[in-house]
Amino acid sequence: MNITQLASKPQLIKLTLDDEDTIEKYGESLDFHIWDRQPLEEFIQLASMNREDADYGKVINFMKTAILDEKGEPVCKDDLTLPPDVMFKAMNQVVEKLGK
Repeated sequence: MNITQLASKPQLIKLTLDDEDTIEKYGESLDFHIWDRQPLEEFIQLASMNREDADYGKVINFMKTAILDEKGEPVCKDDLTLPPDVMFKAMNQVVEKLGK
């Protein structure tokens, strides 16, 4: 196979936070979107978050740009931010999905 056959534009995919705690706290599951392909340098930042010397500030900044609405626009923009529990759960799902 020619490697160029694997190249494609990123696609928007939906992820759902549907764990028991989230549903109990917010009354329903929470949907968000991400691009199925990320720039390699940003993905490496995510992959490094399990290391003791990880730069969590960079990871959080990446997550602010990675968590998107259904139109592909960042949810965290201007003065908008997500609750810490939602951001953490979303971050875990993003790492799990992109790591596969």
